Amino acid sequence: MGALLASSHPDLTWWCPQLPASPREAMAMVMRGLADWPRGGMAVVGSSLGGFYATWVAEQTACRSVLLNPAVNPARDLQKHIGEQCNWHDPTDHFYFRSEFVQELRDLTLPALTLPGRYLAVIAKGDELLDWREMQARYAGAKQRLIEGSDHALSDFALHLPALMAFLGLD
Repeated sequence: MGALLASSHPDLTWWCPQLPASPREAMAMVMRGLADWPRGGMAVVGSSLGGFYATWVAEQTACRSVLLNPAVNPARDLQKHIGEQCNWHDPTDHFYFRSEFVQELRDLTLPALTLPGRYLAVIAKGDELLDWREMQARYAGAKQRLIEGSDHALSDFALHLPALMAFLGLD
């Protein structure tokens, strides 16, 4: 997505930081980074835990958001992963997921979406990690792109880029 935006919208600011393992620190970093951004023209995109974070940011800033197989209850799901982990995109990059991060995730959990119409949820029924029915229910009222098959990583992501770009007004 970054490459597509760089080539088709070079004037657009793309920011995709490596977030710290602490959810509290991650969201503090993001909010500091977005402090001076114009809210009306801003959007956030996130996948999996990043989708959970993108939802939180969208609720804080009232911006549009695209969620790719978003985590719905990461406090529950990640509780069993306390300890040393590696980043999925770089198995050599290790971090420690601490038990207090579970409470930080609970603290970031929102009861409901305030304006579901500003969200696009791309949900793969073939997601091997997260339950697509939970995602579909959590983002009820949002625009949804329910995909038969695919997987958690959305290996067929390129097929969905035109719909994402259209939702973001970048087509």
